[in-house]
Amino acid sequence: MVSFKKPDLDSFQERIHIATLFVTFCFLLLITRLVWLQLVSHGKYALLAENNRIALVPAPANRGLLIDRNGIVIGRNYSALTLDVNAAEVKGNVDELIDELSQIVLISPRDRRNFKRSLEDSRKMGTFPLRSMLTEAETARFMANRYRFPGVEIRARSFREYPYNELASHLIGYIGRVSQRDKEKMQAEIENSKADDPDALQTSFLPGIQYVGKIGLEQSYETVLRGVPGYDQVEITAGGKPVRTLSSSPSIPGKNVVLSVDIKLQYLVEQLYGNFRGAFVAIEPETGDILAFVSKPNFNPNDFVEGIDSVTWKELNDSPQKPLYNRPLKGIYPPGSTYKPFMALAALETKKRTPSQTISDPGYFDFGNHTFRDDKKGGHGIVDMQKSIVESCDTYYYLLARDMGVNMMHDFMKPFGFGQITGIDLQGESKGVLPSTEWKKNTFKKPEQQKWYEGETISLGIGQGYNAFTILQLAHGMANLANNGIVMKPHLVKAIEDPFTRHRTLTTPKESYRIDLAPENIEVIKKAMVEVNNSGTSASVFKGAGYQVGGKTGTAQVFSLNSKEYKHGATAEFLRDHALYTAFAPADKPTIVIAMVVENAGFGAQYAAPIARKALDFYLEGKWPKEIPEWKRAP
Repeated sequence: MVSFKKPDLDSFQERIHIATLFVTFCFLLLITRLVWLQLVSHGKYALLAENNRIALVPAPANRGLLIDRNGIVIGRNYSALTLDVNAAEVKGNVDELIDELSQIVLISPRDRRNFKRSLEDSRKMGTFPLRSMLTEAETARFMANRYRFPGVEIRARSFREYPYNELASHLIGYIGRVSQRDKEKMQAEIENSKADDPDALQTSFLPGIQYVGKIGLEQSYETVLRGVPGYDQVEITAGGKPVRTLSSSPSIPGKNVVLSVDIKLQYLVEQLYGNFRGAFVAIEPETGDILAFVSKPNFNPNDFVEGIDSVTWKELNDSPQKPLYNRPLKGIYPPGSTYKPFMALAALETKKRTPSQTISDPGYFDFGNHTFRDDKKGGHGIVDMQKSIVESCDTYYYLLARDMGVNMMHDFMKPFGFGQITGIDLQGESKGVLPSTEWKKNTFKKPEQQKWYEGETISLGIGQGYNAFTILQLAHGMANLANNGIVMKPHLVKAIEDPFTRHRTLTTPKESYRIDLAPENIEVIKKAMVEVNNSGTSASVFKGAGYQVGGKTGTAQVFSLNSKEYKHGATAEFLRDHALYTAFAPADKPTIVIAMVVENAGFGAQYAAPIARKALDFYLEGKWPKEIPEWKRAP
């Protein structure tokens, strides 16, 4: 018989007590965890279990149409055959399946990437397109081999199409596959709308949104156009296999967007520009409706819908012509002599000049050590306000700028929209530059750069110097003048249309504000601008017009050359002068205002005004120029 000494027995009992306490503690932990899981966190884990049991299979909504002001559809949907794969029935390696299918139909690396990304984003639930827009030959080859590919089938799907290809591409924009950044943006929209809409998460079901607008109106009106995706609520097994459909929510198509743009006018102007670069904006001054919004050169938005190929992207992105650049919205240009009517109006309103007050123009103006030259050697002689506009006398405006000063000019021009965001319904608008002493102080870092020098003021009078505006701003400013100081926000969309009832809800903004201008001063400027086209710089262009039109030509210097004499043909193309033109018509009650630039073309009267004349002939009188192919509706 074994016996223990008392010290050994005490030690053994102590270890038993410690072990008992440890086991008891462990059991308490387990019981505590069980209570936490079963009682406290029951709702959370029940929801997770339910989510693992039920999957939502998205059903994309048809996108709304884009329609011009006369009912012509310029953005639509069409059906095409796609090769679809049911993710739940994919057996084995996905890449192996795609490799086998690629022996029958052409599957590009981009198709492969997009399909695999869709699988990852959807927990391998649902049916997804592997290859879009199959040809008849590819369809026939697959159907002959269909038995080899369970879960793979051919379906008709809806795709976005721009029937006129490059026409109006910068204002329409394009759609593309949803990116991670797009998802984050939409998720933020959902979170922000939850308080107002309890069903926000359901009605903005992200997996059902496969394409979104990337630029242009497709982007600005994304939430209107995309509609509400639907879904099927499907019960699945632990392995992800569908068992039954529990409920369905049908998709709701997006609403149609009716533009203010006249697409025939847009087409005509784009054709008239030919191979020239430039921007053209036409506005109805009474409403702010944009009638044409041209950026040349342009691009084909259809190339972007399913993802643009690398070769086409490189050609567009690397081209010195910058076809992806939205010139009316983002491009900033010196306004040149098109600024002179606004300067003359400023002179009348600030009482720096009267209409009859004259100067003697020797053909130049000396200020300090610099000579500012007029466009006409020997000068224009005795010049009053009307003659200064009709003959575009630079010296008159050199003197006026000196007398007004930069800050007075800034304060007068700002309400017209120069150097300001117009608020057009497109994203990415440039602000431009309307200089002032405060602007220069905030723009430059070095003290010597922040100081405003009086010599910098002189060239501002003829629309040069620091002046830099968008063509949209120039058109907006001229519309405000033509509308007698009543400011309407420019916009590209007139109404939102219900796709079922065709009921239209107008979106035309109300009057923004009024510029306090004396009617007699406005009349002086309008009369002078009409005379520009009767006897002035663009008289030959508008000879025989069946309507009266006010206008102003402009030629803006792009680069300060060392040579005192500018020679257009001897100057590198991208350093040549820009040709500008502004107009309003009919002169007595304007229904259209135009502002335009033809980049590096030369004189405004020679290269810009003729385009404006043909555009006005069509819009006001229905005349189509013989040299331009007739408008034809897309099939």
